[in-house]
Amino acid sequence: MNDKKKISKRLIIEGMISLFIALTPILFYSYKYTPEDTDVLNFYLFEISANDFPDAKTAYWYYLIKFVPLVLLIIWFITAKQWWYHAILIPISMYSFQLYTVIAYETGNVDENEIFYIIAVTMVIVPIVYFIRIKLVDKHIHGIDLKAMDEELQILKAKEELRKEREKLEQRKETLSKKL
Repeated sequence: MNDKKKISKRLIIEGMISLFIALTPILFYSYKYTPEDTDVLNFYLFEISANDFPDAKTAYWYYLIKFVPLVLLIIWFITAKQWWYHAILIPISMYSFQLYTVIAYETGNVDENEIFYIIAVTMVIVPIVYFIRIKLVDKHIHGIDLKAMDEELQILKAKEELRKEREKLEQRKETLSKKL
């Protein structure tokens, strides 16, 4: 009974994600159906102002071209099962910084200085992805099992400690035999 609930819950969540992905083109092109030359667009739950853009339609367009790919990349990152899924964080960071600059639009510069932030994020993510790749290549292609190697090293260390203890006991035995 519990398995059926898990399966139905999973199907509902996956169905909602699929429906959202299927509706993203409609969301992306919804700016075409907004009125022009208005300072504020009123939606049911929120409103969008011009925010220093020529009009609210232009602001809405800028928001959508940053928000929709960002959400799709986040869905991809969350649902990915490949070893390289951390690399998806690089375009996620790019769209995040771009969306932030569009929302905080005051200087008239959009999509110009985000590269410096993305380089910083890339400098962190690329070594992580490369390290994961190296571990996978060693394990699956070269047949190197790091856990087995670690266990073998632990066994060798234990043997070495036992050998040293044995030598100490033999030395004590010799000194005791000399005293007697």
